[in-house]
Amino acid sequence: MTVAMRDTPVTPDVVAAHGLRPDEYDRIVELLGREPNFTELGVFSLMWSEHCGYKYSRAWLSELPSRGPQVVQGPGENAGAVDVGDGLAVVFKMESHNHPSAVEPYQGAATGVGGILRDVFTMGARPIAMLDSLRFGNLDDPHVRYLFRHVVRGVGDYGNCVGVPTVGGEVVFDDSYAGNPLVNAMCVGLLRHEDLMRATAAGPGNPVYVLGASTGRDGIHGASKLASTELSEDSAESRPTVQIGDPFTEKLLLEATLELIASGAAVGVQDMGAAGLTSSSSEMAARGRTGIEIDVARVPRREPGMTPYEVLLSESQERMLVVARPDQETALMAIAEKWDLPCTRVGVVTPDQEWRILEDGDEVCRIPVAALVDEVPRYAREVDAPQYLAEVHARMPGPAAVAAIDPLAAIETLLSAPTIACKRWVWEQYDHTVQTHTMLGPGRADAALLLLPGTRSAIALATDGNGRYTYCDPRRGGALAVVEAARNVSCVGARPLAVTDCLNFGNPEKDAVYFQFVEAVRGIAEACRALDAPVVSGNVSFYNESPAGAIHPTPTIGMVGLLEDRDERPRGEAAGGDAVVLVGANGSHLGAGCLLSEVLGLVAGRAPDVDLEAERRHAEIVRSLIREGLASVAHDIGDGGLAVAAAEVCFGLPSGLGIALDLPAGDDSPHGALFGEDGARYLLVVPAVSLVEVRERLAATGAPWRQAGRVTDDGRIGFGAVGSRERNELQRLWEEAIETRMENLEDQR
Repeated sequence: MTVAMRDTPVTPDVVAAHGLRPDEYDRIVELLGREPNFTELGVFSLMWSEHCGYKYSRAWLSELPSRGPQVVQGPGENAGAVDVGDGLAVVFKMESHNHPSAVEPYQGAATGVGGILRDVFTMGARPIAMLDSLRFGNLDDPHVRYLFRHVVRGVGDYGNCVGVPTVGGEVVFDDSYAGNPLVNAMCVGLLRHEDLMRATAAGPGNPVYVLGASTGRDGIHGASKLASTELSEDSAESRPTVQIGDPFTEKLLLEATLELIASGAAVGVQDMGAAGLTSSSSEMAARGRTGIEIDVARVPRREPGMTPYEVLLSESQERMLVVARPDQETALMAIAEKWDLPCTRVGVVTPDQEWRILEDGDEVCRIPVAALVDEVPRYAREVDAPQYLAEVHARMPGPAAVAAIDPLAAIETLLSAPTIACKRWVWEQYDHTVQTHTMLGPGRADAALLLLPGTRSAIALATDGNGRYTYCDPRRGGALAVVEAARNVSCVGARPLAVTDCLNFGNPEKDAVYFQFVEAVRGIAEACRALDAPVVSGNVSFYNESPAGAIHPTPTIGMVGLLEDRDERPRGEAAGGDAVVLVGANGSHLGAGCLLSEVLGLVAGRAPDVDLEAERRHAEIVRSLIREGLASVAHDIGDGGLAVAAAEVCFGLPSGLGIALDLPAGDDSPHGALFGEDGARYLLVVPAVSLVEVRERLAATGAPWRQAGRVTDDGRIGFGAVGSRERNELQRLWEEAIETRMENLEDQR
């Protein structure tokens, strides 16, 4: 959509081009008591977009638990915060930058990192870690490789330049993401409770400042056009709506903002992210129950001739809106000057609850704050389960088809599948040790572990989700994303504290997608309640569709856990003769699993059942064994089942060691035992000297468990009577799967 001049008539075609429905426009006219002008129409198109207004999702998000004794700040602010003891709070949030990354992968990913960093440091927290959750199509596709390469570079370059380590995450490859990759970024920060800053425009008469980069034409309609519609054949034309990032300015802005908050000069601070000046100013006024007046002629610009429409809708990066204390303006300007950042007074807080925009003193817009923020349409409907679910469940192959799969060949296929394979090609491009807080980084354990300075504690961080599971069983998929994250956090000895989510779905106006979303939210809510892990922040990303169709529904969970004594983490040590112990039931469930998708090319059957009580109980057992030094290694059993988990555990052991698995007796087919993805299961390495005590402890819990094998000195990985392979041979397949594709094949834009 070409940006027109301010006097453009507001016609039905112009309204439609702004993504507003006729009935929504009628409601705008009712709220204003008149027709909006062109600039006001653009403002409503932003604030009433799904990306900003959550009009299809907000009704259901209220079902998510968001309170608990550990919660310092729940949803409604830039990020959530939880208490971690010693007067400290961890601030964290995850957001998506999917469509920008599909259109311009490097800048889309980079600015996604920049935006989530600002969400955290505007709260007064210093960012100490980044994680990501990335999804792409098949790596054999040259365009997918192009997207993958440049997204990873964008994530790495921005985080590395700002000096925040990227310590963990996940990468998944599936055909459903070929036309619409997912780029979800999570930031974690740390502050003292008393330093928490909220984004509010309180105090009529308080001055309003723009701090940071100047405003350009990049990112106009990023929220309303690019993020709130499906991708199409001509989406490349949307490149101008993708913001351009500058991590070096971001670093200056980070330091200036933290110093500003610490000085007491600010009443409220808000990132000018999605919808830019419009959303930041109106949302701050709504929180403060005030009004706000801004003269856009005072906003520093880097391009000549910008109209109020363009200034208000621009999503130029590295900008903050600051409501200052009147007696502290000199201090504010001194801090900005110290960090060589422009800082310009552009407006004032007013008592009238009106959002008023001027240009050189002439009124351009006047809209009640409530009309922009509180009166966003809300669409909630109950829909029936879509027909495709019955068809997917019916496609589950029978026992004969499964029995025909060669188990050893399947193990090789799974370990070399990019979704399961080593992600070293990705995380070697990230600085994951800067700031020196990282105890366990990428490739070291199921979750990252970061020490909390000045304390004995550490926090565990993980991101997880499974689009196949959610496609086959939306409610189970939502719950399984939560419990998978909890298992990973538990594998480093930490107790789950809280969750941020990033809910990636197709077009919510389609009944099948809406059903997926509603059911997934319900599954997340059930799991979070069962694990006492409230949702304190998050993001909804709809319209993830391309001409090839919708993505698999992908609720992604970012979890923070607490390890109160960092010395009680798993040590990763092992020796020949140590026991391999399975906590949980034997495997049998193949539906919606990797054996079908990677070996047979099928997404079929039901997702694994979810036993939330077992998930909670088994996680507690594993954490206690780790904390007491009775388990030296812990790994959850997920994608690919026991066979993949055992191989991955073995790859982390000292060179020359192997693992010999014992499969359950009396099972005619080994496929369920090897590849079943049943929940609430862990694989532990138990030192030989501790085995008797561990047996007694496990027997006393009443939980299912068995000794599933042993660590060997022969450098082989054995899979019971099925056979064995050289560890080095399997490890080479696993380690080189992604690198070989990225180094030996050409990309294509």
